[in-house]
Amino acid sequence: MPKLKLGFIGTGSICQECHLPHYAAMPDVEIYAICDIKPDVAKAVAEQYGVKRVFTDYNEMLRLDEVDVVDVCTPNDVHSPAGVAALDAGKHVLVEKPVARTAAEAQALVDAARTSGKKLQVAHCIRFQPGNQALKSFVEAGEMGDIYYARAQAIRRRGIPAWGVFIDKEKQGGGPLVDIGVHALDTTLWLMGFPEPVSATGVTYRKFGDRPDVFNAWGPWDYKNYTVEDFAAGFVRFRNGASLMVEASFAANIGQNIFNATIVGTEGGCEMSPPRMYKERNGTLLDVTPVSLPKVDIYEREITAFLDAIVNDKPVPVPADECLITARIMDAIYESAQSGREVRISQTGGTV
Repeated sequence: MPKLKLGFIGTGSICQECHLPHYAAMPDVEIYAICDIKPDVAKAVAEQYGVKRVFTDYNEMLRLDEVDVVDVCTPNDVHSPAGVAALDAGKHVLVEKPVARTAAEAQALVDAARTSGKKLQVAHCIRFQPGNQALKSFVEAGEMGDIYYARAQAIRRRGIPAWGVFIDKEKQGGGPLVDIGVHALDTTLWLMGFPEPVSATGVTYRKFGDRPDVFNAWGPWDYKNYTVEDFAAGFVRFRNGASLMVEASFAANIGQNIFNATIVGTEGGCEMSPPRMYKERNGTLLDVTPVSLPKVDIYEREITAFLDAIVNDKPVPVPADECLITARIMDAIYESAQSGREVRISQTGGTV
């Protein structure tokens, strides 16, 4: 079988550190083209991997018929337009999380994938952690029973990004909820089986990000141009009667960083960090901890699974239509925070 030819759109840190090295180690993949709006960055990355085709305009790169697969590692505002263009050009697409800034942009990606018939996967690597895979298998086996409540948390005490565009609302769509909260929210919804959300109530705060007198463990940041929230929380109701709380922060006065997904069901519960289940057997409460879990690179796992879906025409393990649900929830949380009211979530569009 001929090698899959890969084109990259965006060659920042997530590309260079987490994606490119794994593709380069795969014998059945050829890194065929590189695109970045910064010519010097594109050239340096291309030289490192021996790539001769270098672009600053992804539309030009997508005209290469030889490119089979496109990996989008740009800021969030480019996820949807670049992904849609790649799908329309007949390429399979892996797009970094979040799927897009808004549900409308995510819907455009889902629609383009359906029209093109090509594979579209979102890079939610946390699903591939062995502990989470183990928890998912127990959930699917009915060990949790009826899941009626969950909590998703991605809370940093002092972790404001001091690089990139993470504090730019126009490019990112939001702050910690969009950047790190989406990982915890996606994992929690995945463990729940992605029930249908019907409404959300949310709050957002900016108490630290635009201040010069705040200690940041990650170094100085551009506080004068900080335009996102530094804390967000939301409460979500689902059609099946279940509910969920989500919390995300770049900076908060808490004891320690928390990254966790908690599931509460009628027959058991579980948590992601560390992976553990809570059960009752014969009148005794049990804490069940998975052991001998394999050590894996979650980025390598997600990329391998994506390529396997292409080669063997299988469903991708992180489909964009699931991530569209997450996008609708985040849209509703932000709208609720702005309006001060509960927001209904439409299943055919955005919020109502």
